[in-house]
Amino acid sequence: MDVLKVLKWSGLTGGIVYWLFVAWSISRNGWFSFFHNALSDLGDPSKASSPWIYNYGLIATSIFVLAFAIYLILSAKNKLQTVGGAYISISAIFLALIGIFHGGTRPHVFVSTYFFVQFFLGALVYGAGSEKREVKYGSILIFLLALFGTFVHWPSLALEETYEIALVMAFTLLVALKSGS
Repeated sequence: MDVLKVLKWSGLTGGIVYWLFVAWSISRNGWFSFFHNALSDLGDPSKASSPWIYNYGLIATSIFVLAFAIYLILSAKNKLQTVGGAYISISAIFLALIGIFHGGTRPHVFVSTYFFVQFFLGALVYGAGSEKREVKYGSILIFLLALFGTFVHWPSLALEETYEIALVMAFTLLVALKSGS
């Protein structure tokens, strides 16, 4: 089994794992609404039943994001791609920290914001170093769409987070489909 082939799909797999934990958490929290809440409300012990489901889901997902970052670093063709992969590896740490510093804790807003900032900067830098046009321009587009998403007046934080997570998953899919390994 080629380890790189497994690792290159770990980012998308992590996104799927994340949404399975979200679905499980929502099934225990009938009050949750994508139109009125933040996804992190599912991990806030003052709001959610079984908040551990959502928080452990974030920690589990971070392992997949880290594996994807390792793929980016190991398959990098130049320093820019290596740095981009390193940024994404740091975002994996912040993703785990979101599960540790769940909604309702003081560091939560910082660690959750920094996960997205770090991931999208890493994607942009990785793409800038790519020889593949689809990855290079796709990464720029994803970064710009992520930036644009912060200026949209969303009805809820959950919808904004879902949009940004979809962009994270789009980047992982783009790299997995267009990479040579």
